[in-house]
Amino acid sequence: MGKFDGKVAVVTGGTSGIGLQAATQFAKEGAHVYITGRRQAELDVAVKQIGNNVTGVQGDISKLEDLDKLYALVKKQSGHLDILFANAGLGYMLPLGEITEEHYDKTFDVNVKGTLFTVQKALPLFPDKVGTIIMTGSTAGSIGDPAFSVYGASKAAIRQMARNWILDLKGTKIRVNVLSPGFVHTPAYDYLFAENTNSVLEHAKNITPLGRVGTVEEIANAVMFLASDESSYINGIELFVDGGVAQI
Repeated sequence: MGKFDGKVAVVTGGTSGIGLQAATQFAKEGAHVYITGRRQAELDVAVKQIGNNVTGVQGDISKLEDLDKLYALVKKQSGHLDILFANAGLGYMLPLGEITEEHYDKTFDVNVKGTLFTVQKALPLFPDKVGTIIMTGSTAGSIGDPAFSVYGASKAAIRQMARNWILDLKGTKIRVNVLSPGFVHTPAYDYLFAENTNSVLEHAKNITPLGRVGTVEEIANAVMFLASDESSYINGIELFVDGGVAQI
């Protein structure tokens, strides 16, 4: 018997890194998980890697029609939704003085607009207004990072939306929480930092109180906790899984 037997989960940004690991663990624990990704080839690989209890849905969360397609499929195939892990996001580094309108629009369209409508459009699928929503934040929403102001602001917005949404959902049994990872070596790091990835990770180790970067398994374990009945009285929090980096 798995922890999530009979449950239906949606994981956006589920083709790599934290999203893929969380989707894998949901499936292993008995949930049927729907994962999204923008690129069909990567989505196909992720579905094959997860194996059982998974459906891949190609789409971009910043496009509302893609979200409508996702939830229409969930409703048609499963009839309801129990767990939403609104994980998809992106970030690019540009310092003040070099920030462009395109940089701002792309970051906020995905991280803020995309997350907002990922959550809002899912609400009708929660049976009897019971379920759990987890959104991926970041330590960058709480601490300063050079050249990361737009990304950090977008993640701070996610934190603030959670505070308000638990009031909007008062009287239901839908919980909303934010999970904010610290330094975790995911494929996004290799893309963002390219040839500087190793030096970035070494710096991360030096400034993290635990003296190391995290793993996707550690972040996914926290997702499993927030999605489970073990966290049934936890609502509206920001859970830092960061080795202490944002706590000093």
